[in-house]
Amino acid sequence: MYTALAPYAIGVRTSDLPAAIEAARMGGFEGVEFVADEVAGLVERHGDEHVRGLFEDAGVRPAAWSLPTDWRSADETWRRDLEKLPRLASAAAAIGCPRTTTWVLPSSDELPFEENYRFHVERFTPIARILGEHGCQLGLEFVGPKTMRDSRQHPFIYTMAGMLEMGAEIGTNVGLLLDCWHWYTSGGTLDELHALRPEQVVYVHVNDAPAGVPVDEQVDNVRALPGETGVIDITGFLRAMRAIGYDGPVAPEPFKQELGDLPSDAARLELVGAAMERIFRDAGLHADE
Repeated sequence: MYTALAPYAIGVRTSDLPAAIEAARMGGFEGVEFVADEVAGLVERHGDEHVRGLFEDAGVRPAAWSLPTDWRSADETWRRDLEKLPRLASAAAAIGCPRTTTWVLPSSDELPFEENYRFHVERFTPIARILGEHGCQLGLEFVGPKTMRDSRQHPFIYTMAGMLEMGAEIGTNVGLLLDCWHWYTSGGTLDELHALRPEQVVYVHVNDAPAGVPVDEQVDNVRALPGETGVIDITGFLRAMRAIGYDGPVAPEPFKQELGDLPSDAARLELVGAAMERIFRDAGLHADE
């Protein structure tokens, strides 16, 4: 496993790929997320060797890319984005990064469970097929907090088991974006993590939860730095990932308001980078395991 930076998740603004790579390097992260469309343009203009060199020269890996397909919107929009996906997946694969991710809300005001389930399967299946043709994987994130489940009329998938079941129907290259926050708020257990196969985990997010708040009252965008409060068993979580053989990126997603109060991106990178180093050390990991 290795640490990776999602700049937006800690309030760091990067103007382009070189800036994102440099931010990761400054914070001591070994990988960084990128925008697929930007990478595709760079590959087309300069070649994949040039783009791989941008990462290699900084000692930073290409970790993952957010799914660039608007699958939630109208059919016309989804189909338009599907036509663009082969170009983007091909470019990401060419620089050695097959991991793309998106999230699935745990409730809906419009669709009851079965209709919502079919909607997701129908929308994701052609996406997964295109990704698979280019050797890429799709990680689906289940969203755990009860406060979000209860925010809409119709409940939907909010557990690891439920997302794995739907993913298996979508495609063999579909697994989890596994966030310890959603694992915790959905009532997940260490035994469930140890039962996973490594290919079922595409990407990992880490963070912590505010102390003194019952699990069913946790609010999704009010979190803490990884390992900050000890509410989430991040050591057990990371050790479980190691035990199953997961060797991919681990990115912080703290959504901590106070990060925005810091005077600079450098300060944010230093604080979050130190937190990541600490949780890896406490779990008995090195950043390249």
